[in-house]
Amino acid sequence: MAESLKVWIKKVYSLTLILNSLITLAALAGILYGFYHSWPNWKPYWPYLVDGNILLFAAAAALINIFPEASIGRKLHTGRFLFHHYVYGFLTMTFASIFVIGFTSVGLISLFIVPTANVAVNTGRLFVLTGLALFLDDLPDVNKRIESVLNRIKAKAFQIRRAIHFAQFISRSVTLYAFVAIACSAFVRSSWTVAVYLTLGTMVITSITSFVCVARKSWLKITIE
Repeated sequence: MAESLKVWIKKVYSLTLILNSLITLAALAGILYGFYHSWPNWKPYWPYLVDGNILLFAAAAALINIFPEASIGRKLHTGRFLFHHYVYGFLTMTFASIFVIGFTSVGLISLFIVPTANVAVNTGRLFVLTGLALFLDDLPDVNKRIESVLNRIKAKAFQIRRAIHFAQFISRSVTLYAFVAIACSAFVRSSWTVAVYLTLGTMVITSITSFVCVARKSWLKITIE
C-alpha cells in the first residue's frame, strides 16, 4: 500500500511539473504576442527586463523541461482506471474547449494570447492545459505510429543531447533573471495581479526544475533503444 501510494505521488508530481511548464509557456505566449504585436512601442517590464526577446529563453527552458519531467512518470506503473489517461486528457481538452467556445467571448485560437482576468476564460485555459498535460504524459500509448515518431525524435535528440544540455544550462539562468526583472517591475509599479503571481510562480518552478535537470545531467543521460 505504501509503495503504491509512493508511485502515485511521484506520478502526480510528474504531471504537475508538466502542467507548470505548459502554464509557463502559455503565460509567456501572451506577453510575447503583446510584445511583438506592439513592437517597438511596448517594452515589457522595462527597464528591469532589458529586452522582451529574453522571454524566449524562459519559454525554451519550459519546453526543454517537458521531456525529463514526463520521463519521471513514464517509468512508473500506475495501472489504469477504465482507460489510458491520454483518453481523460483528450476528454478534458475537448470539454474545456466547448466551454470556452460556448461560455466565453474568446476564441480557441486566441485563448492564450488575449490578456484578460475573466474567471471563465482562465478556468478554460487551466483545464485545456491540464488535459494537454495528461495527453502529453501518455502520448506514446496513443498508437504505434505516434510512438514510432517519438522514438525517431528521441534518437535525433540523443545525437544533439550535449547541445540541449547546454541550452538548458543557459536558459535556466536567463529564466531566473527574467523572474527577478518581472518581480522588480511589479514591486516598483505595485502591479501585483493574479496573472503576475501566476507568471512568477510558474517561472521560478521552471527555473528550479531546469537547475535540477542540469545538475542531474538529465539530457546527457537519455538513451535510445
